[in-house]
Amino acid sequence: MTENTTAASETDRAGVLAALDRLRGAWDAGDPTAYAGEFTQDASYVIFAGMHDLGRAAIRRSHVPVFEKWQRGTRMSMRVLDLRFPTPGVAVVVTEGGIGKRMPIRHDKVQTFVMVRDGDAWRCAAFQNTKKQRLLIAMNRLADPRSR
Repeated sequence: MTENTTAASETDRAGVLAALDRLRGAWDAGDPTAYAGEFTQDASYVIFAGMHDLGRAAIRRSHVPVFEKWQRGTRMSMRVLDLRFPTPGVAVVVTEGGIGKRMPIRHDKVQTFVMVRDGDAWRCAAFQNTKKQRLLIAMNRLADPRSR
């Protein structure tokens, strides 16, 4: 994990990681209200299919069928790849992760979270989820030996 903590305290770092843990816990519980509660009121939320939700209410509404139907009973796995604080009160986190019912959960996506301090807590103001294209990744690694 790459980390730039020059503009942040250990308390900020722990707060961001705690927010990601709460988000994961809300997913695992299938709770759209708790999940959406980890986002700011005006958050931007983009999923790998290219769909976009704007605002906490829309994020909650779109996750009701996700938790009741398509992803019912799934768990979220996430590993932080990069955590940096470009300015006080703002963190950018890049993770790889996935969702599934069986362990281990395949990390088939890369996510970017823009986290902001909201009082004593941290919340996500912008989220982007990108599906890994394994063939293109392999082709790029062949073309650029430094990326191996």
